[in-house]
Amino acid sequence: MAPILQIKDLRKTYDGGFEALKGVTLDIEEGEILALLGPNGAGKTTLISTLCGITLPTGGSASVGGHDILKDYRAAREMIGLVPQEIALEPFEKVINTVRLTRGLFGKRRDDALVEKILRQLSLWDKRDTPTKALSGGMKRRVLIAKALVHEPRVLFLDEPTAGVDVALRKGMWDTVEELKASGVTIILTTHYLEEAEAMADRIGVIQKGELLLVEEKAALMKRLGRKKLTVQLRSPLSEVPAALSGFELELAEDGHALVYTYDSQAERTGITRLLAALADAGVGLADLSTHQSSLEEIFVDLVGEDAA
Repeated sequence: MAPILQIKDLRKTYDGGFEALKGVTLDIEEGEILALLGPNGAGKTTLISTLCGITLPTGGSASVGGHDILKDYRAAREMIGLVPQEIALEPFEKVINTVRLTRGLFGKRRDDALVEKILRQLSLWDKRDTPTKALSGGMKRRVLIAKALVHEPRVLFLDEPTAGVDVALRKGMWDTVEELKASGVTIILTTHYLEEAEAMADRIGVIQKGELLLVEEKAALMKRLGRKKLTVQLRSPLSEVPAALSGFELELAEDGHALVYTYDSQAERTGITRLLAALADAGVGLADLSTHQSSLEEIFVDLVGEDAA
């Protein structure tokens, strides 16, 4: 089966010569969740805007469900739901009417049962008759998700969907995304909350300066790039790393009560056995040992460097 979203050498150059997308190529399979990570200005929103027809590409091609985004725009766009970063809602309109209108804009027949299902799924049913201006920021973002889902798209773009949302609502959205995936919806997520990508995504894509640096299964990426740290708690504090241990590139904790050793967990030899022997030879007493696996956030910062800030 062909990927539901196929992107080939997609480019976007603005007037003045700025290249926002530099030949992005990517296949996305039906029913998967892809998290697209990158610093501000990396090209995440430009990529989504181009695929949704908001911005025209200057090169390359893309298709959604086999429909070219330029040659067969209407059919391609009908398959897409978009939750943008910016909250733009008619302030005096009721929630339920706002969602119904969006379905009508796609030429779909009125379906009150579906609208109710979506609003309940997003914990908005009790707010259905509330003007959108009276909603909290988190609830307004949920209305955007409802609007994106009401025409029954097969691909859903979530551009920073939990920005400004409190922890409880964010967790609820994670659950909603999982339910959507279970129903067969393909989801492309951009986020600054790396724990979201780590919690939900099947694959991780990293984009920087308009280029796709990598796309890889989350578990495989963390296994390949992840580092482990062995923290050795000491019985007595040290003022400096003993000269006999200089070959291990150890870090001494500020209080002197621990030594930290970073190693590649996939290497044939981690050096831990040799380190422990060297500690004993140097007369350094051990109180405890613990290990820590690199998080996705740490891996991301390593990949994009200073631009991650």
